[in-house]
Amino acid sequence: MKTKHFAYFLSIAFILAGFIQDKDLNAIIEDGAQLEKLADGFLFTEGPTSDNEGNVYFTDQPNDRIMVWKVSVGLETFMQPSGRSNGLSFDRKGNLWACADEKNEFWMIEKDKNIIRHPLRYNEKLLNGPNDLWISDNGSVYFTDPFYKRPWWEHSVMPQELQGVYYISPDGVSVTRIISDLKQPNGIVGTPDGKTLFVADIGDNKTYKYSIRKDGTVENKQLFCELGSDGMTIDSKGNIYLTGKGVTIFDKTGKKVGNIPVPEGWTANVCFGEKDLKSLFITASKSLYRIRLKVKGTRG
Repeated sequence: MKTKHFAYFLSIAFILAGFIQDKDLNAIIEDGAQLEKLADGFLFTEGPTSDNEGNVYFTDQPNDRIMVWKVSVGLETFMQPSGRSNGLSFDRKGNLWACADEKNEFWMIEKDKNIIRHPLRYNEKLLNGPNDLWISDNGSVYFTDPFYKRPWWEHSVMPQELQGVYYISPDGVSVTRIISDLKQPNGIVGTPDGKTLFVADIGDNKTYKYSIRKDGTVENKQLFCELGSDGMTIDSKGNIYLTGKGVTIFDKTGKKVGNIPVPEGWTANVCFGEKDLKSLFITASKSLYRIRLKVKGTRG
């Protein structure tokens, strides 16, 4: 009898501990909302972003394609081949930018699917492999350049001496390295006002925030939280969503709010979609997921 009572109270304790740990998620996740699997059968999903209609574009890099989840239709193939695209982001003109790392390029895909290719070099050398990007309202492009060896590359060692973060000015004239002291930068996102940049150092399991200067470079590096991330996004209240083991949410001060478990081996990236921007779309291994939130997200 005592053993049964102990087991009972122990199970209640675990339930309460889990509830207390993630209780703040109640202010973020819509009441009664459940994680939905929208599609599966991919090799590895990445790079989600949404257009002005709330349609969500994402990549299936091993299959060399960009997919789109349309609000009124469902899943479609948007482009194949796709230059082995990884991270995606829309600019304010409606062009879809892709880290097309097959040939170390950025692709700017116009609304009619015309592709404008931007070869990427720094100090007259190839970049390691542009991975993720964020585009500010003024057209500035910020991107991470970690090194993950790809089977389709001709280069097998890092062309650059480090894994950095770069900036392309709105006129597209030059590529500037703005962060050079991280181990392996990966996820990146900025605030809608264009004043703050967040970068996840997945190699050191930390995320930092920076102030963006008027010339597009950054200053005032601060540790945001002790967790790295593959991809990331931000909502209208300043909460940051990091990925890896599910989706872990931090408030704007860097305090952990809670974790949304995802039943896949790896959660790669997240974005907000649908017309009201209150659906969180999650690319995780071989699947695409969605969960409804109370808070409104941002595009990018």
